[in-house]
Amino acid sequence: MTPTRRLYAAPQNFTLTKPFVISRGAKTEARVVVAEITQGIFRGRGECTPYARYGESVDSVLAQIEGARAALEAGADRFALQNLLPPGAARNALDCALWDLEAKLTGVPAWQMAGLSRLSPCVTAYTLSVGTPEEMARAAREASERPVLKVKLAGAGDPARLRAVRAAAPESELIADANEAWRPEDLPEFFAACEETGVALIEQPLPAGADAALASRRPVPVCADESVHDRAGLAALRDRYDLINIKLDKTGGLTEALALADEAERLGFGLFVGCMVASSLAMAPALLLSSRARFVDLDGPLLLAQDRPEGLKVDGSVLYPPEAKLWG
Repeated sequence: MTPTRRLYAAPQNFTLTKPFVISRGAKTEARVVVAEITQGIFRGRGECTPYARYGESVDSVLAQIEGARAALEAGADRFALQNLLPPGAARNALDCALWDLEAKLTGVPAWQMAGLSRLSPCVTAYTLSVGTPEEMARAAREASERPVLKVKLAGAGDPARLRAVRAAAPESELIADANEAWRPEDLPEFFAACEETGVALIEQPLPAGADAALASRRPVPVCADESVHDRAGLAALRDRYDLINIKLDKTGGLTEALALADEAERLGFGLFVGCMVASSLAMAPALLLSSRARFVDLDGPLLLAQDRPEGLKVDGSVLYPPEAKLWG
């Protein structure tokens, strides 16, 4: 007889080493939800970050998870889950928990289940919060040994911010992330500043749904973040973006993320693997996409005052594959 399944979910908070500031606001802690599915002696876990930009809260995510309880405890798998919940944080936590549980039950690592020949270490970008040019130069100087810096921007004053960061970190590859803060009329000046400072990629400069101006000249590659969640509507972005940012909290888990990566590559997009601010438990499943990505931004654990005790091994900006006691 198959052991009974049980589903548990609870919020957890992680204090950040310093305030994390983007164009939409600041936070001093990561508020996540952890889902745990047990079957006999085996346990699978997944972590998500509810995101207000997408209408999510800790309470709404817990309510969605509760709504899927009966089906999951009755044995629904991660493929059935895709029809139980929409893309988003709640489905992500449950999907990743089901991947982890399946790996524990079968003894087959999640990376093998995903069809990978191996899972290797990868280099993550390190994020600099938006601030004055002087504040950002100081932060960039402290992080100048890191190979890739992700520079949060906010609109007005961004060229000065970029120049300050570049002067302070002359050797680092730069990603500029505006989080929808630019306007179409800003593009000529801001694109020129990105070219001048050697920015390798611009992430989501214009608001989702108001990004048609990106269909014209793009002197620096542009990556869709808020404009893309899952495969729905992906083809419509081909003339506006060169890469897409795959975040498991947007896709609703690793299952859809892998399918999205396949479809994006078929359509000619490059891949960027990103994250919300969260612990190693949220980063571990996303690492299964890292070998396919031009850029990896899974620095959530680097921003925490204290990660999970079983968290990812990190050496500078290098992330190592998770051990089974963490995930997968």
